[in-house]
Amino acid sequence: MATSDSREVVIEASPEEVLDVIADVEATPDWSSQYQSAEILESYDDGRPRRVKMKVKSAGITDEQVIEYTWTDSKVSWTLISASALKSQDASYTLTPDGDKTKVKFDIKIDLSVPMPGFVLKRAMKGAMETATDGLRKQVLKVKKGG
Repeated sequence: MATSDSREVVIEASPEEVLDVIADVEATPDWSSQYQSAEILESYDDGRPRRVKMKVKSAGITDEQVIEYTWTDSKVSWTLISASALKSQDASYTLTPDGDKTKVKFDIKIDLSVPMPGFVLKRAMKGAMETATDGLRKQVLKVKKGG
C-alpha cells in the first residue's frame, strides 16, 4: 500500500543555493540520519547527480537503493530504480522564490515491499519529513555561512 506525505519549509537562501545542497548527495549522510552512505553512479553533463546508490536506515530496516534524479531550475525529483525494502519511491522538492528566501515543498510517495505496522511507518515518515525539510534548511544555512 502506497503512503504519501508533503511538507513545506521556508529557507533563507536562493533556490540555487538550496539546489546546490540537494545536489551534494554525497554529503547527505552528514545532515540526514537516515542516510548511511551515498555514491554518485552517473552524472548529467552539468555535473548534477543522475543515478545515486545510497544506503538508508529507517524504522530498523537498512536498505540499499538506487535512485534517478531529474533537475530543473525550480524542482528536483527522483524515482526509485531498485531497492529491497521498497517497491517504489517518488519524491520531489519544489522551490518557489520568495524575496530573499525560498519556499520549499517536499513531496514523497513510497510503497513498501516489506510489511510494517502503520504506527511504525507513520513515525518513520514523520522523521523523514522533518529531515527532508528542517534538516535541509539547517544544512543550507550552514553551507551558506561557510560552515
